[in-house]
Amino acid sequence: MKGARWLQKPVVNSRLVPEDPIAELDIDTDRPLVYVMSHESHSDLLALHEACLNANLPSPLQPLEIKGQPVSRVVWLNGATPLFGKAKKADFLARFEKLLSLHQQHDDLDVQVVPVSLMWGRDPGKEESVSATLLNKEQPTWLRKFFILMMLGRDTFIRFSRPVSLRYMADKHGTDDSIAQKLARVARVHFGRQRTVATGPRLPDRDALFRSLLASKGLDEAIRDEAKSKNISEEKARERALEYLEEIAADYSSNLIRIGERLLSWIWNKIYKGINVRGAEQVRQLSQDGHEIVFVPCHRSHMDYLLLSYIIYQQGMVPPHIAAGVNLNFWPAGPIFRQGGAFFIRRSFKGNKLYAEVFREYLHQLFARGYSIEYFCEGGRSRTGRLLPPKTGMIAMTIQTVLRGIERPVTLVPIYLGYDHVMEVSTYHKELKGKKKEKEGMLQVLSAIKKLRNYGEGYVNFGQPITVHQFLNDKVPNWRQDTQADPDQRQPWLTPVVNELAGQLMCNINDAAAVSAVTLTATTLLATPQHAMARATLEKQLDFYLKLLQAVPYTPYTTLTEGDGKSILKTVLDLEKFQLSQDGLGEIVSIADNQAITMTYYRNNILHLMILPSLIASLALKSDHLNRSQLIDQASELYPLLQAELFMGLEGELEEYLHAVINELINNGHLEEYDDRLRVVESHRNALMQLGAISQETLQRYAILLSRLQAEPQIERGALEKESTKLAERLCKLHGTSAPEFFDKKVFNTLTLRLKEMGCIGDKPDTDKIKALAQLVLKQLPVSMRASINQVS
Repeated sequence: MKGARWLQKPVVNSRLVPEDPIAELDIDTDRPLVYVMSHESHSDLLALHEACLNANLPSPLQPLEIKGQPVSRVVWLNGATPLFGKAKKADFLARFEKLLSLHQQHDDLDVQVVPVSLMWGRDPGKEESVSATLLNKEQPTWLRKFFILMMLGRDTFIRFSRPVSLRYMADKHGTDDSIAQKLARVARVHFGRQRTVATGPRLPDRDALFRSLLASKGLDEAIRDEAKSKNISEEKARERALEYLEEIAADYSSNLIRIGERLLSWIWNKIYKGINVRGAEQVRQLSQDGHEIVFVPCHRSHMDYLLLSYIIYQQGMVPPHIAAGVNLNFWPAGPIFRQGGAFFIRRSFKGNKLYAEVFREYLHQLFARGYSIEYFCEGGRSRTGRLLPPKTGMIAMTIQTVLRGIERPVTLVPIYLGYDHVMEVSTYHKELKGKKKEKEGMLQVLSAIKKLRNYGEGYVNFGQPITVHQFLNDKVPNWRQDTQADPDQRQPWLTPVVNELAGQLMCNINDAAAVSAVTLTATTLLATPQHAMARATLEKQLDFYLKLLQAVPYTPYTTLTEGDGKSILKTVLDLEKFQLSQDGLGEIVSIADNQAITMTYYRNNILHLMILPSLIASLALKSDHLNRSQLIDQASELYPLLQAELFMGLEGELEEYLHAVINELINNGHLEEYDDRLRVVESHRNALMQLGAISQETLQRYAILLSRLQAEPQIERGALEKESTKLAERLCKLHGTSAPEFFDKKVFNTLTLRLKEMGCIGDKPDTDKIKALAQLVLKQLPVSMRASINQVS
């Protein structure tokens, strides 16, 4: 065995999923541990041995003795397959029975059984393929395994699963023969599902897929309607539908995925110090449980497509089919993206019913065949760093697919993507200033490659999933009955349900935000008048924010950079994101004048995490001796506007969250509470003022809008948005505000819509509410800003 190990080691490179099985799967190395594998194989055993050494787990080759009796460290469900003849029978029943018998004899014994899936390559194969290819046979002979080792040895995935307690099994189900057989059956199903998670369903023959789509009832009717409406032959309409399919459909290639994974590994290692991933195990489990997974990430950069597919593949799941804008279908990127799983979608279906039906039918087929999907519901990349209002088309199609009878649970997985450096950020600000968006092309790709350098770290956080079936059950309990007669009929409740689901998805994306060194430092410095602080003061303020965010986490899905203020500042200075200068009194950290707008992009990534603590600080500073209830009531009055603008999802826990923030400010010594009254501790006033300043631009924007509305309550919504945008742009020039979203039309559109829902805009506006909100926000602003707003309003 030792000689075979050294022969195999040079040609095998295994990837562990998860990377740290002990921590991520709660494996207790102090308790006996037994591995369960699908079939007996010396090469699998040696690959597992190397993986266990790397993961600090007991080796499968290491002898195991329990209560003085030698026990096999590995249980195989199937015996080895000889070159000729039938596979030998495995003795898994005897091994399981022995373990269960020991548990019957010793009440203090608890052996952990860890299922291990080992995959040599992850090619799903083709549908209707007569060849169970040499490299894909699940129980190969030693000769087949030799070729597998040579060709796929460096593309090996070893998936550890959460341990099963044999003590629990023995206590709950007993220790007779039937329990051992049941364990084996469950393990076989488990291994089959894990293989499907890693490889995905078999790939369709592209021509056969197109033929089946063109023959479908819905598309056949759409072709006839197209022929009739355009006065062309049905054959011509069918050719047009086929052209649309060729334009849309992916041409997934597992070979390209394998090659791309190696290329992207080189790229990420070149440009990032690391990619931080959180929450993937939950998604793996959903996929293994039979859920149809729809990945819904935020959209920061063109890098998102590549990064997310790479991370999903690295995490032991099959990369999804990705809805990509047709603008990316240029040579040579288009064909490469298509083989990587991209299917292309036009920005608008308006006026082209045939295209819309072709796309809907194609999407339905992807769901029906079990392929995971990915789409960006913002519709485009964020130019400001904050989430954009969602485009609901793809979400509506997802729900309509469920209504057509997909019984397998369809689960939307929101994903937060963050970067210490977004490569397109400089062009975003040019576009916000009015420069025409550049058309994607090969020159842009080459230009981006030329600029590759160390960009810090990337962040991929999987948020709280939403199962569409359950969401429909909660919102429309009778949805199955409503759609039973005609699933394609548009239901009156569909649009509001789609809108609510879209809003929830955006909140769940923000719930999973990553606070990085760059975003936190940018947030801190941008809240100062000159975008500069003494180094020691900045380190202390960063420590304050880190402690606050750690003590009062926004949600369980939010992640926080490790380290203290000193280490964070060193990280960002090494990235050359900020300037460091020296005067007679010490070092000063600042944002260069030409970088201030760029830094707002990174601040906006986490603004929603800091806005409520900042608002509490501002209210406490501006209103002496408020009691706790008054402070929370005032913050709650402004929360609906914050929620709409920043996609915050704290409705049910808002009061609890605000109490926790106040408690932490008291614990840190920034506030003190006497006789139910809160007041600022003078020695911490400056730190609290810095925190309060983070919400200033947001409150200024609200003050502009509410002051104008207070002056003319009957003003039409469109006119209010237009005038408020102009006023905000004027204030930017008067006060030197360097935030493009300060006068963003989309932000004002979102705010006026929420004010309409609050009863402040319409035929009978609530003037008392408008006045109260206006007075509340104006009170938080400096006198000079108040004067400017009153003047321009």
